[in-house]
Amino acid sequence: MEEKEMLLEEIISLVEQRKLGKIKEILSEMNEADIAPLFEELEEKDIPVIYRVLPKDLASEVFAYMESETQELLIKSFSDTELKQVIDNLWLDDTVDIIEEMPANVVARILKTASPTVRKQINELLNYPEDSAGSIMTVEYVSLNKDLTVAEAFKKIRHEGVDKETVYTCYVTEKRRLIGTVSVRDLLIASEEQQVSEIMETNVISVHVNEDIENVGRTFSKYDIMALPVVDNDDRIVGIITVDDIIDVIEEEATEDIEKMAAITPTDKPYLKTDVFSILLTRIPWLLLLMISATLTGGIITSFEDALTAFPALVAFIPMLMGTGGNAGGQASVTVIRGLAIGEVELRDVFRVLWKEIRVSVLCGVVLSVAGFVKILLIDNLLLNAGVSMREAVVVSITLALTVFFSKVIGCTLPILAKKLGLDPAVMASPFITTLVDVVTLVIYFIVASKILTI
Repeated sequence: MEEKEMLLEEIISLVEQRKLGKIKEILSEMNEADIAPLFEELEEKDIPVIYRVLPKDLASEVFAYMESETQELLIKSFSDTELKQVIDNLWLDDTVDIIEEMPANVVARILKTASPTVRKQINELLNYPEDSAGSIMTVEYVSLNKDLTVAEAFKKIRHEGVDKETVYTCYVTEKRRLIGTVSVRDLLIASEEQQVSEIMETNVISVHVNEDIENVGRTFSKYDIMALPVVDNDDRIVGIITVDDIIDVIEEEATEDIEKMAAITPTDKPYLKTDVFSILLTRIPWLLLLMISATLTGGIITSFEDALTAFPALVAFIPMLMGTGGNAGGQASVTVIRGLAIGEVELRDVFRVLWKEIRVSVLCGVVLSVAGFVKILLIDNLLLNAGVSMREAVVVSITLALTVFFSKVIGCTLPILAKKLGLDPAVMASPFITTLVDVVTLVIYFIVASKILTI
């Protein structure tokens, strides 16, 4: 971090001195992924100046790594010639990603400067459903004919590869139908006279163009591949997804799930780039909903006001019981949500999950019940002199066991139910389940208390 700050200070100093040649020399030796964040720290007036000193090929690569706000600023400062240069040097999927983040007037300008072929390809990719394999794929891949010799295949790779996003894996097609794959490694170790059909892999792993990107991510993880072909209904290859693109998608999906699990409306903007009012809008709806739903707990406490008056010691244990129930439900829900997200748990596994959590909840409930009873006797009564009666201690212990049981059952079933209804299981995580478990805990507590303490 200190090194980055020192470099940034040096660049700012060089800008002020107008030593652009020195800036070019420093940046040319850096990786594009390290250069892009530097632009986020610069003043707006300096961003176009420094960007223009970068070598053309490096400039386009840096542009793809920039935040959308910085990209928009640069696009507005570009001439049509400069914009065309950048777009022509970008991979097509990167161009589509940029377009999806830009306002309509900027998009119109990008499409206007792009060549007719590129414009057509962009429009085709934009037409695929959001969060589908087609929306993140690129059409820049190397296609080979099965009858080519290895020597002919290499000749084609050298001719076309410069404009393709990856050449490590080539795709063997017949009338655009995907019939096999062959890696450059396999071509290198084969004799030049061999045909591609002799060395290609015919057991091709592919995904449908409308496949959900979460499933695409699981396919990458399962097979440890660098690129994945995307096919249509007739098994014709329409593009490929590279590992760098799916990593970005997995990161975005994980961030979205974390935000939903924390009762925050998902947003694409980085935290430090988001203004206070926007953060308020992402958080306040859920907080209002949870606050209103929490009135149920208040209503339950009010309805058992007479019992609390007769046995005031019970009040002190409400936070512990509600907290334990919420934590128990949260543990079960997060485990199941993760299982659903990575494909370990399917909808058909609901009864297996339920049976496992029932056994876990019984064991946890017994341990916590005993621990709670001992805690009341040793800490509350002996050390704190709380004066909790034996029957009241029994009420708390039994409630602990029942609360953990029902909390874990609720926590494991709600995410699966949400999935069944077509909702995101992440919305059933901690805040929502905690509120529901609080209600269940209080109901159990007061029912147990009314049965035991009035005997």
